[in-house]
Amino acid sequence: MTSPTGSDDLLAEWSRRFAEPVTGWSSREFSGVVETVDPPWSYATLARNALTAAPSALDLGTGGGEFLTGLADVLPADTHATEGWAPNLPVARTALAPLGITVEPHDATRERLPFPDDRFDVVLSRHTAYDADDVSRVLRPGGTFLTQQVDGRNLDDLVSEFGAEPVFQDVTLENAHRAAVSADLHVEVAESWSGPVRFADVSTLVSFLRTVPWHLPTDFTVARYAGVLLALHARAQLQFTERRFLLRVRSSSPRTEAGRPVLDRGPAAAGVPGPRTGS
Repeated sequence: MTSPTGSDDLLAEWSRRFAEPVTGWSSREFSGVVETVDPPWSYATLARNALTAAPSALDLGTGGGEFLTGLADVLPADTHATEGWAPNLPVARTALAPLGITVEPHDATRERLPFPDDRFDVVLSRHTAYDADDVSRVLRPGGTFLTQQVDGRNLDDLVSEFGAEPVFQDVTLENAHRAAVSADLHVEVAESWSGPVRFADVSTLVSFLRTVPWHLPTDFTVARYAGVLLALHARAQLQFTERRFLLRVRSSSPRTEAGRPVLDRGPAAAGVPGPRTGS
């Protein structure tokens, strides 16, 4: 059993961890202390295949630019990126400027993409919100949209430890598939997956949670939830459930004489707002 003095030391350490700043979406800080199982697909390989020989590309929610820099050898000269979290913008711009990639600020839940219709041959979205109608708009005829998303029920067993429920429960493969079809996108691949994630200790868990605060109650502080954290500390193993889904679609919109897509967009855009994590 942890002594009162030991508990105070742990809580102080966890408070320090939770207060550390977050920049970019790199998972390097969790190397060796967070154990995960990969989905049966490789998003990086699928993205690489889509980008090969593509004249143009757009990466939505590029984070700190970590993912795109890993694809530098196959990126077309005409590549652009967006990022919706202000602290990440300077990080991404610094990382991607040497590749000639501009990064535009963009929040998919509030605004349209700052690009003209029929602009890109490939659009990528890894773990960030997107609007299916807007993606369809900027895709060229025959263009590919590839997305891997964090299912809105991700880590639901961890969230329940704090007496909360997942915030983005509507972010599912079924809803993403429906939105794609509604946007006149042809679905080629649709897969979902769940698997275990293990944390070395509560210090690691707290460091992770600071990067995904939507998994926590809005009133979360280490002090307020000390009892929950100390109970987790007493466990032999910290294992929870990750959930992901993959969607690959192709633009097949018919064209008018003016060359614009013919879409019945309805009274509202079909979007996939959702959680964001770098894992």
